[in-house]
Amino acid sequence: HLMSLSRAYQYRMQSGLKVAYSGVEGAFAHIAAGRIFPEGNCVSYSDFKAAYNSVVTGECDVAVLPIENSYAGEVGQTIDLIFSGSLFINGIYELEIHQNLLGLPGAAAEDIKKVTSHPQALSQCHDYIKMRGFEAEEANNTALAAKTVAEANDKTLGAIASMETAEIYGLKVIEANINKSGENTTRFAVLSKVKATSPALSSTVLMFTVKHEAGSLANAIGIIGHYGYSMTALRSRPMKKHSWQYYFYVEIEGTTDSENGAKMIEELSKVCDKLKVAGTFAPHTEI
Repeated sequence: HLMSLSRAYQYRMQSGLKVAYSGVEGAFAHIAAGRIFPEGNCVSYSDFKAAYNSVVTGECDVAVLPIENSYAGEVGQTIDLIFSGSLFINGIYELEIHQNLLGLPGAAAEDIKKVTSHPQALSQCHDYIKMRGFEAEEANNTALAAKTVAEANDKTLGAIASMETAEIYGLKVIEANINKSGENTTRFAVLSKVKATSPALSSTVLMFTVKHEAGSLANAIGIIGHYGYSMTALRSRPMKKHSWQYYFYVEIEGTTDSENGAKMIEELSKVCDKLKVAGTFAPHTEI
């Protein structure tokens, strides 16, 4: 089963695989989970931690959780779960977010007076909302906004959400691609108990804390560079139990499954209090 699970990350196909995500049907996490595992069974959880823990307990095989948004930055909750938990990253996928004005089947743009959506979606579509003169109302997520419009049965109420969400709730796409604020991509990580074998061209996620000494972070970065690894991301996150102490999330080009990688990990462990190879992924995979 583990071998077939590992293969699923390479081919993104696994019939009957139970895929955990956070949110409701039609939310972007649900769309991402369905695109990464088109043959899987998507299971909704109320929050990131519940989705993560479903894999730890064996209820689900994999979890698909957001780690970064090009508009709003890192998703700290997910990063914290990966650092403190036991699951491995087996893939990172990029989902380009397109926002659309949705309404009842008989509605036109001129009928809409008020739109509802997640605050981030409302912010991304601020120029459009202002141009149309709509009143804006916040919702917990884009899918819930669409559900509200469908149930209200009011032609003057619109939602801002995805095309997939429109199909689920029987709404019409009145205007497409209304988020004019430039590129909007969310990166989703696939997490499982299995540490998948690294493809030839892969990137690796390292997470570590450094000793509370001057220059310790610079030493760690120097070691990564010394062994020929190029860093594509470096972020710090506060440690919940220790004030003013941080752990670091690093993405490097290449795999540590080599003699060179093993030496780098060995040297890093001398300057890091905690060091974790959190997983590998194929870079820039769009879904």
